[in-house]
Amino acid sequence: MQKFTPASRTEQLSPFIVMEVLEKAQAMMAQGEDIIHLEIGEPDFPTPEPVKEAMLKALADNDTHYTHSLGKLTLREAIAEHYWEKYRVQISPEQIIVTSGTSPGMLLLFSALLENGDEVILPDPYYACYPNFIRYVGGKEVFVPVYEEDGFKYRPEEIKQHLSSRTRAILLNSPGNPTGMVFTAAELQALANLDRLIIADEIYNGLIYEGEEHSILEFTDRAFVVNGFSKLYAMTGWRLGYVIAPREYIRAMQIMQQNFFICASSFAQEGGIAALRECAGDVKQMLEIYNERRLYLLERLKGMGIATRHDPVGAFYALANVKKYTYDSYRFAFDILEKAKLAVTPGIDFGPNCEGYIRFSYANSLENIKAGLDRLEAFLKG
Repeated sequence: MQKFTPASRTEQLSPFIVMEVLEKAQAMMAQGEDIIHLEIGEPDFPTPEPVKEAMLKALADNDTHYTHSLGKLTLREAIAEHYWEKYRVQISPEQIIVTSGTSPGMLLLFSALLENGDEVILPDPYYACYPNFIRYVGGKEVFVPVYEEDGFKYRPEEIKQHLSSRTRAILLNSPGNPTGMVFTAAELQALANLDRLIIADEIYNGLIYEGEEHSILEFTDRAFVVNGFSKLYAMTGWRLGYVIAPREYIRAMQIMQQNFFICASSFAQEGGIAALRECAGDVKQMLEIYNERRLYLLERLKGMGIATRHDPVGAFYALANVKKYTYDSYRFAFDILEKAKLAVTPGIDFGPNCEGYIRFSYANSLENIKAGLDRLEAFLKG
């Protein structure tokens, strides 16, 4: 009898460990365990009311059909206006493709950009899914270690040592996951000067607590920007993102969108317009609460002697250096889960250079963060 097995391309994909932590935690909760979640990077706030109202109006108006494959022009215009108002960057709506979350956007981007064997420079640590996208389309990831003493930011001279004739792009994520770091204007300019395309994951833009916020498009037009509504506007379940791309790549991405996804949800796109134009007050309130949690978390990590050398100033993550306890963060995280009933993410999920760290998400209530850190402190002392 013929043996059936999954396609070989699937064997190149690594598991997303944070989801395995979450699923284990959920199984424990189903057995009656009291688990505190500081592992998952999902806002704990409800979606702002203007966004929900816009979606409900769209449904009432029977706006439930296919849209243009690039996305509604009104939403693309609102995105372009947002980048002009915030960064003074002029973008044409024709450079924007609206997607069902940023993950499909990255799949379209890498598919349009990479031939088999083409290389993309990635930092290590990195968001766990980046290499999987690159491998899936036949590309090759080239890791450049970034270090705690530098705030987990690229050293441009080290990037230069990894460039080759097959290097198609340099990827950056600012504000960063898992590090919470934010690139300065000078640092972004230095990356733009390396004479390669830049892929900038800006999904956490807007979630910055110290310093100035920037987009890579302020420094170069030879860049792809991946962004969306999930994090800043607490819209994870809406599955709404977008890619801003150089004009010469848009048509290829559009054709793939037509074939693979058709378009993003029509009524979700109406919610996106409301988010950009009506939710500044909601964002401001969420930022204030996130920052209160961030400052408390950092104080506690410093008290336990596991804070990193540079405070994270963006997104809603902080790494803790637990090398004095372990160099097996996977086992350590599951020990914490089983013994302290606290879910955290092992650093190894984000690359070999993040081994010896664990990641905390402060997208949870201050009450739960306090209780979770009390449990962690007792675990470390025990």
